[in-house]
Amino acid sequence: MSAAEATQEKTGKDDARRVQAASDEVVVDRVLGGETSAFEGIVIRWQAPLVNLAYRFCRDRGRAEEMAQEAFLRAFRALPKWRRDAAFSTWLFALAANVYKTELRRHPVYAPLDSVPEPADPQAARDFDEEAKAHRDRVLRRAVDTLPEKYREAVVVYYFQSMDLAAAAHSLNLPEGTLKARLFRGRELLRRKLAGKLGQTPSACQKEES
Repeated sequence: MSAAEATQEKTGKDDARRVQAASDEVVVDRVLGGETSAFEGIVIRWQAPLVNLAYRFCRDRGRAEEMAQEAFLRAFRALPKWRRDAAFSTWLFALAANVYKTELRRHPVYAPLDSVPEPADPQAARDFDEEAKAHRDRVLRRAVDTLPEKYREAVVVYYFQSMDLAAAAHSLNLPEGTLKARLFRGRELLRRKLAGKLGQTPSACQKEES
């Protein structure tokens, strides 16, 4: 891909994000204005990403769907608290991440490296659907599952949700410096876990914080 094509693609994605953000804000205004049924639009737009994020935390499709439902319920109740100093999606993911972390503290998930099941729903694994990367990605996901909680959360939100550093830090309610430190430590732990398995640092965790 040429530099011009890359720039054009990035511009297109940025435009799409702005349209989506504006659409979210319109729906929120309708809900706050009394049209509560409009919240269904938020659910439809963000259900798959929130379920996918929950699955990264708990590795159980059914439980992920329940956790996402709880996150949407909390979001509906908390809509008046959205201050609009961040994108609605960032606020929603921050709220969802807090719901998921609370749920897992109440009911922890213990996932040994060799016993984590693969998702039954292709949607949950859509980022890992290339045949050539299947084994590599399974090993990586299982290794991430074994990280200590604070490093696992940082890796999942920053790398697997493709957020920038500021958005990921906001989602986890952490200073950016703290998130950078946790990402660095998480990568180091992954390198040790994956030494001899993949032969190098996984490409999914090569993105640099900026």
